[in-house]
Amino acid sequence: MAFDPATETARYIDSLGPEALQKAESYTIATHWMLLAGLVVTAIVTWIVVRSGLLDRLSAKLQNRGWALRTWTICVAFFVISAVISLPWGIYEQWGFERSYGRTDQPLSDFLAQNAIGITISSILGGLFFLGVYALIRRAGKTWWIWSGGLAAFAAAATILLAPVVIEPMFNEYKPVPAGPVRTALLEMADEANIPHDRVLMFDGSRQSNNFTANVSGVFGSARIAISDVALKQASLDEVKAVTGHEIGHYVLGHVWRMVFAIVFIAMLGFFLADRLFNRVAALFGSKATIGDPEGLPILLLIVSVLGLFAQPVVNSVTRVGESEADAYSLRTANLPDALAGALVKTAEYRYPRPSALQEVIFYSHPSVENRVRRAMDWKAEQLKKAEAR
Repeated sequence: MAFDPATETARYIDSLGPEALQKAESYTIATHWMLLAGLVVTAIVTWIVVRSGLLDRLSAKLQNRGWALRTWTICVAFFVISAVISLPWGIYEQWGFERSYGRTDQPLSDFLAQNAIGITISSILGGLFFLGVYALIRRAGKTWWIWSGGLAAFAAAATILLAPVVIEPMFNEYKPVPAGPVRTALLEMADEANIPHDRVLMFDGSRQSNNFTANVSGVFGSARIAISDVALKQASLDEVKAVTGHEIGHYVLGHVWRMVFAIVFIAMLGFFLADRLFNRVAALFGSKATIGDPEGLPILLLIVSVLGLFAQPVVNSVTRVGESEADAYSLRTANLPDALAGALVKTAEYRYPRPSALQEVIFYSHPSVENRVRRAMDWKAEQLKKAEAR
């Protein structure tokens, strides 16, 4: 009987069972609605902060301080205040919701402790970034939004460079894959791609999530491939090799730089539109701040958040292309189409594998599992034909 990629793809997806597929669909659709709910929460936080006058009073107290210190302090204060106000939503969105679908076993106390670390880091770094934005507004005038692209690129590159060295170790433990067949196989793959052995690591991703995952992070000397212990526990040796081949593809093909360039253009467009819309939105919320006032940061971030939601399909399209290229790299180098398909099916528990074309375009940062498995099966069919022709 001839190998049929469509039939094999359906078999892989159907192997999850109707109950798991329904649960995955419910989870995925709920996450889409939560994007809108998150935007509503942002609007509510903006209204509370603006109407309370907290930032205006803080600005008045810091009036005699230097401009840079005053601006940075106001920005940091806003990030902390907004995080505290939205904490109930954050607990539900990132912990309660995930726990209700069995996607995490993390204790609430550990989640809150890590969330506090995250708020501290994001407030400090966010304050520095917007200090740069307000400096551009002061110095560049009406063209500040053009220069913001360069600032966003620098910030993104710096964050990506430092994340594996400074930030990620605050949340997880990264260490070499234990000695054995898996480590031997992965280091052989690393050698073929000229990746140093100390760049292939495992991390305790099960601390936060039960999701089957791996990732590439960092640039230059900090770049590394990290595989969650969830993936190492749930996958066969061939599946680990196929997934690692995918991540090596991201590493070798330099996909991180593609995203940095995308951020440049999105930041420029977003700040350009924010510059045009700021006064109207500020008036709507009763704020007297101008776009150059750090007290107006809540308004600026609300506008950027709304625009960011509309830009999501563009960002997702960029990442989907990269994911498809990484799959193709894995197939070319590891040549394990069934193992890649098996690993992909494990991710379908939290990413519904059969979305509509419109859903995939708008919401999916990865191609649908069904499409990815089909490409793997098409690859397998091609290899079988080549083998028969020999």
